[in-house]
Amino acid sequence: MNVLLVGSGGREHALAWKLAQSPLLTKLWAAPGNPGIARHAEIADIAANDHRGLIDFCLRHSISFVVVGPEAPLVEGLADNLRTMGIGVFGPNKFPAQLEGSKGFTKDLCARENIPTAGYVRCETRDGALACLEDFGLPVVVKADGLAAGKGVTVAFTTEEAEGAIADIFSGHGASVVIEEFLEGEEASLFVLTDGTSLMPFGSAQDHKRVGEGDTGPNTGGMGAYSPAPVLTAELEARAIDEIVRPTVEALARQGNPYSGVLYAGLMLTAQGPKLIEYNARFGDPECQVLMPRLQSDLLDYFIACDRGTLGTMAAPRFSDETALTVVMAAQGYPGTPQTGGAIGGLDAAEAGGARVFQAGTRLDDGKLVASGGRVLAVTATGPDVRAAQAAAYRAVDAIDFPTGFCRRDIGWREVEREEA
Repeated sequence: MNVLLVGSGGREHALAWKLAQSPLLTKLWAAPGNPGIARHAEIADIAANDHRGLIDFCLRHSISFVVVGPEAPLVEGLADNLRTMGIGVFGPNKFPAQLEGSKGFTKDLCARENIPTAGYVRCETRDGALACLEDFGLPVVVKADGLAAGKGVTVAFTTEEAEGAIADIFSGHGASVVIEEFLEGEEASLFVLTDGTSLMPFGSAQDHKRVGEGDTGPNTGGMGAYSPAPVLTAELEARAIDEIVRPTVEALARQGNPYSGVLYAGLMLTAQGPKLIEYNARFGDPECQVLMPRLQSDLLDYFIACDRGTLGTMAAPRFSDETALTVVMAAQGYPGTPQTGGAIGGLDAAEAGGARVFQAGTRLDDGKLVASGGRVLAVTATGPDVRAAQAAAYRAVDAIDFPTGFCRRDIGWREVEREEA
């Protein structure tokens, strides 16, 4: 089977690395890819939002299956267009992809289906949003309704901060806002594969959204993660699936818009049980970089089953009992304006000890690897527990020569503290 992977980030590098191991694969292509992905796939210089170009490429190269990595093409309807042409796809169609594309869509669905989540209001104007703030205490959560690359969420601890977030959203990120009550608890990420009918748990993780150590500073797309997340116990995972994920999938199926692909549920583990923070319609980044090294089953086999509606016939996926931990190396200035063009070296030395470096924001400049984005590398290692995986990952980080980069030095800190208690 010829397969096309759409995307160019660290998530897609992890997917390419795993897909390349499938015995079902004849040839793997990637569009637009990056220098790391090029080690596992042949690169096609086609933008992820060029639907016609991607479809033409599939037809010309006898590609029968497409894996869509990032969220934007899904929200824009790429999966619908590919399926119309008879090409198999891993990823949801445009309507169900609104679970990520519109915070308001998801919150309204939760309200209809009695899915546990934070109380909220949707506001279409700045003045309306400012007025609604009076109905919430502090802290309060302010979210841009549309896609914002992981940076459209503000946890405001003062009224001034909340008002500033609302002003920022209406001036730059979109035309509507969701204001939510602040939930107390610990966050965890749950991944579930579905073909629209059957559900299959596909691992858990915890990520670190804030740019600074000790979880300080502004939110980012993610500065590191580890998997599994022991705080998401088997009991809590079962509750999250039964009370949150399954009702969501069943509601969309009843509407005639079944969800096919991976559903990533961001959860808050509260004193009352798991509550939904948000959904993503694809694997997380950098969570994918810790799920793939633990996966022992054939990834492509499960992706095909999601598209063909045969997931219910599949055995549960096998995951290693080891912990995987990834540290994101970002360019100075991130999550603001990153300093691009910085030289990167030492990747072979970093991987010599068993770690794996997934490339995210990189490009080749006269044959030399340089930074081309905010989050540049995801340095990933495994170990028998979080402390061991953390130590191995930071040994690899220290072997990398990236003078204009930085990273957090405390990825996994909560679980390390629990292991030491």
